[in-house]
Amino acid sequence: MTGAYDDRDGKIWMDGKLVDWRAAQVHVLTHGLHYASSVFEGERAYNGKIFKSRAHSERLHFSASCLDFEIPFSVDEIEAAKVEVLAANGFTDAYVRAVAWRGAGEDMGVSSARNPVRLAIATWAWGNYYGDAKMQGAKLDISKWKRPSPETIPVHAKAAGLYMICTTSKHAAEAKGCSDALFMDYRGYVAEATGANIFFVKDGEVHTPLPDCFLNGLTRQTVIGMLKERDIPVHERHIMPEEMEGFQQCWLTGTAAEVTPVGQIGDFTFEVGAMTRDISEAYEKMVRS
Repeated sequence: MTGAYDDRDGKIWMDGKLVDWRAAQVHVLTHGLHYASSVFEGERAYNGKIFKSRAHSERLHFSASCLDFEIPFSVDEIEAAKVEVLAANGFTDAYVRAVAWRGAGEDMGVSSARNPVRLAIATWAWGNYYGDAKMQGAKLDISKWKRPSPETIPVHAKAAGLYMICTTSKHAAEAKGCSDALFMDYRGYVAEATGANIFFVKDGEVHTPLPDCFLNGLTRQTVIGMLKERDIPVHERHIMPEEMEGFQQCWLTGTAAEVTPVGQIGDFTFEVGAMTRDISEAYEKMVRS
């Protein structure tokens, strides 16, 4: 499946039924388009099974509640819909995108309590998110933007509005020849990349930012569990930017990113070492088991 995302063959599950890909449309006065009243999940299917599928569906409901709306489909119904749309498109290995939003209705201002909540699920073939960096080590820029305080926005929701600075930061990074950008948080601590959590290695121990103002990714949680099973110390803590000079290895985690080594962040460089390769290979084996 190639070409623009609005002009492809296939089916998309939308509001309870499968529709032709090109017919999966919304009105220009959709509330989510104007006011970011939208939440989503990014998932991957391996060998016909979506990794941590139910956890993703549960988080979609949680994110919606953070934005003060309720998805009109249960977790079980969402689970069944994902299976249906994968089968309809003939996929066993694919990316799965579930998105819920306040649609067009009687309200067209900040308030949207009378507007219907809609849900769509699409799936498509998607390879390595960072391309060759999956093997060689990604190069990251450092964003001028910062992850906001929990007092300003629901930072633990996977909400569309939180990705506005991700898009601008990734564009700026790509213009410099980088794969992605690293955010600091509102206090100046290392936070995350535009769509992935980050891990560092020093002297056989792992350090990762405490997710107190950004998403605690499901892949992040999985990898921490894998490290602990290997009796590798994991320190979830606040990390200052200057500490990156002393770290020897680095990798990113996320559904799209999977486990991707990092070779450079700004002026800081890292080796694609044995621990990084081991975790990356073990994760790949686990999700396909």
